[in-house]
Amino acid sequence: MPGSSNAKRDIPDILAGAVMIGLGALGLWAGRDLRFGSAAMMGPGFLPDVICGLLIAFGGYVLVKAFSKAYEPIGESNIKPLIILVIAIAGFAFMSETLGFVVSTIWLLVIGSLADQESRWREIAISTLLLTIFGAFVFIYGLGVQMPIWPF
Repeated sequence: MPGSSNAKRDIPDILAGAVMIGLGALGLWAGRDLRFGSAAMMGPGFLPDVICGLLIAFGGYVLVKAFSKAYEPIGESNIKPLIILVIAIAGFAFMSETLGFVVSTIWLLVIGSLADQESRWREIAISTLLLTIFGAFVFIYGLGVQMPIWPF
Protein backbone atom coordinates (compact mmCIF):
# COMPACT_ATOMS: atom_id res chain seq x y z
CA MET A 1 0.00 0.00 0.00
CA PRO A 2 1.72 3.26 -1.15
CA GLY A 3 0.21 5.50 1.53
CA SER A 4 1.19 3.39 4.52
CA SER A 5 4.25 3.99 6.65
CA ASN A 6 5.49 0.49 5.84
CA ALA A 7 5.69 1.19 2.09
CA LYS A 8 9.09 0.88 0.45
CA ARG A 9 10.74 4.18 -0.37
CA ASP A 10 12.73 5.17 -3.43
CA ILE A 11 16.13 4.78 -1.75
CA PRO A 12 18.32 5.84 -4.75
CA ASP A 13 16.48 9.16 -5.09
CA ILE A 14 16.53 9.71 -1.33
CA LEU A 15 20.29 9.15 -1.33
CA ALA A 16 20.78 11.38 -4.39
CA GLY A 17 18.85 14.21 -2.75
CA ALA A 18 20.73 13.79 0.52
CA VAL A 19 24.10 13.79 -1.29
CA MET A 20 23.21 16.97 -3.20
CA ILE A 21 22.11 18.71 -0.01
CA GLY A 22 25.24 17.50 1.78
CA LEU A 23 27.60 18.66 -0.98
CA GLY A 24 25.85 22.03 -1.18
CA ALA A 25 26.10 22.49 2.59
CA LEU A 26 29.76 21.44 2.52
CA GLY A 27 30.45 24.00 -0.21
CA LEU A 28 28.72 26.74 1.75
CA TRP A 29 30.72 25.82 4.84
CA ALA A 30 34.01 25.70 2.89
CA GLY A 31 33.41 29.16 1.42
CA ARG A 32 32.11 30.74 4.62
CA ASP A 33 35.08 33.13 4.83
CA LEU A 34 34.64 34.46 1.28
CA ARG A 35 32.91 37.82 0.84
CA PHE A 36 29.58 37.45 -0.98
CA GLY A 37 29.23 40.95 -2.43
CA SER A 38 26.25 41.91 -4.59
CA ALA A 39 25.08 41.24 -8.12
CA ALA A 40 26.69 44.51 -9.24
CA MET A 41 29.95 43.98 -7.31
CA MET A 42 30.39 40.24 -6.91
CA GLY A 43 32.76 39.06 -4.26
CA PRO A 44 34.82 35.85 -4.43
CA GLY A 45 32.07 33.95 -2.58
CA PHE A 46 29.18 35.01 -4.82
CA LEU A 47 29.30 32.25 -7.43
CA PRO A 48 30.17 29.40 -5.04
CA ASP A 49 27.35 30.44 -2.68
CA VAL A 50 24.81 30.70 -5.50
CA ILE A 51 25.81 27.34 -6.99
CA CYS A 52 25.78 25.63 -3.57
CA GLY A 53 22.39 27.17 -2.84
CA LEU A 54 21.04 25.85 -6.14
CA LEU A 55 22.50 22.43 -5.38
CA ILE A 56 20.75 22.40 -2.01
CA ALA A 57 17.47 23.50 -3.64
CA PHE A 58 17.68 20.77 -6.32
CA GLY A 59 18.60 18.22 -3.66
CA GLY A 60 15.59 19.26 -1.60
CA TYR A 61 13.34 18.92 -4.65
CA VAL A 62 14.69 15.43 -5.42
CA LEU A 63 14.28 14.44 -1.77
CA VAL A 64 10.66 15.65 -1.59
CA LYS A 65 9.83 13.87 -4.86
CA ALA A 66 11.48 10.68 -3.57
CA PHE A 67 9.25 10.65 -0.49
CA SER A 68 6.12 11.35 -2.52
CA LYS A 69 6.43 8.62 -5.15
CA ALA A 70 6.12 4.89 -4.94
CA TYR A 71 9.10 2.58 -4.91
CA GLU A 72 10.37 1.48 -8.31
CA PRO A 73 12.93 -1.32 -8.36
CA ILE A 74 16.11 -0.68 -10.29
CA GLY A 75 16.95 -3.17 -13.00
CA GLU A 76 20.27 -4.89 -13.39
CA SER A 77 23.28 -2.59 -13.65
CA ASN A 78 26.33 -3.00 -15.79
CA ILE A 79 29.36 -1.75 -13.87
CA LYS A 80 31.86 -2.36 -16.70
CA PRO A 81 31.26 0.99 -18.51
CA LEU A 82 31.65 2.89 -15.24
CA ILE A 83 34.97 1.17 -14.50
CA ILE A 84 36.20 1.87 -18.05
CA LEU A 85 35.32 5.57 -17.77
CA VAL A 86 37.03 5.90 -14.38
CA ILE A 87 40.17 4.27 -15.81
CA ALA A 88 40.08 6.59 -18.85
CA ILE A 89 39.71 9.75 -16.73
CA ALA A 90 42.28 8.66 -14.13
CA GLY A 91 44.73 7.79 -16.90
CA PHE A 92 44.28 11.22 -18.43
CA ALA A 93 44.89 12.89 -15.07
CA PHE A 94 48.04 10.90 -14.33
CA MET A 95 49.52 11.04 -17.85
CA SER A 96 48.84 14.67 -18.74
CA GLU A 97 51.85 16.11 -16.89
CA THR A 98 54.41 13.62 -18.17
CA LEU A 99 53.12 12.51 -21.57
CA GLY A 100 51.45 15.77 -22.60
CA PHE A 101 48.04 16.80 -23.82
CA VAL A 102 47.99 14.88 -27.10
CA VAL A 103 48.89 11.44 -25.71
CA SER A 104 46.68 11.76 -22.64
CA THR A 105 43.71 13.00 -24.70
CA ILE A 106 44.08 10.11 -27.13
CA TRP A 107 44.11 7.75 -24.10
CA LEU A 108 41.01 9.40 -22.66
CA LEU A 109 39.01 9.25 -25.88
CA VAL A 110 40.03 5.76 -27.05
CA ILE A 111 39.72 4.04 -23.67
CA GLY A 112 36.56 6.00 -22.82
CA SER A 113 34.94 4.94 -26.09
CA LEU A 114 35.35 1.31 -25.09
CA ALA A 115 32.55 1.87 -22.56
CA ASP A 116 30.09 1.94 -25.49
CA GLN A 117 29.65 -1.52 -26.98
CA GLU A 118 28.32 -0.07 -30.23
CA SER A 119 31.32 2.15 -31.00
CA ARG A 120 33.22 1.57 -34.24
CA TRP A 121 36.97 1.95 -34.61
CA ARG A 122 36.72 4.24 -37.63
CA GLU A 123 34.42 6.62 -35.75
CA ILE A 124 36.67 6.47 -32.70
CA ALA A 125 39.76 7.31 -34.78
CA ILE A 126 38.11 10.24 -36.58
CA SER A 127 36.55 11.74 -33.45
CA THR A 128 39.78 11.27 -31.48
CA LEU A 129 41.80 13.07 -34.15
CA LEU A 130 39.36 15.97 -34.43
CA LEU A 131 38.77 16.36 -30.69
CA THR A 132 42.49 16.21 -29.87
CA ILE A 133 43.31 18.92 -32.42
CA PHE A 134 40.35 21.06 -31.31
CA GLY A 135 41.20 20.60 -27.62
CA ALA A 136 44.85 21.50 -28.19
CA PHE A 137 43.92 24.72 -29.95
CA VAL A 138 41.29 25.71 -27.40
CA PHE A 139 42.97 24.73 -24.13
CA ILE A 140 46.71 24.90 -24.81
CA TYR A 141 46.94 27.72 -27.34
CA GLY A 142 43.68 29.63 -26.80
CA LEU A 143 43.30 29.54 -23.01
CA GLY A 144 46.98 29.05 -22.21
CA VAL A 145 46.57 26.01 -19.97
CA GLN A 146 49.98 25.18 -18.51
CA MET A 147 50.35 21.62 -19.77
CA PRO A 148 52.91 20.21 -22.17
CA ILE A 149 51.42 19.39 -25.55
CA TRP A 150 53.90 16.59 -26.38
CA PRO A 151 55.88 14.18 -24.19
CA PHE A 152 59.18 15.40 -25.64
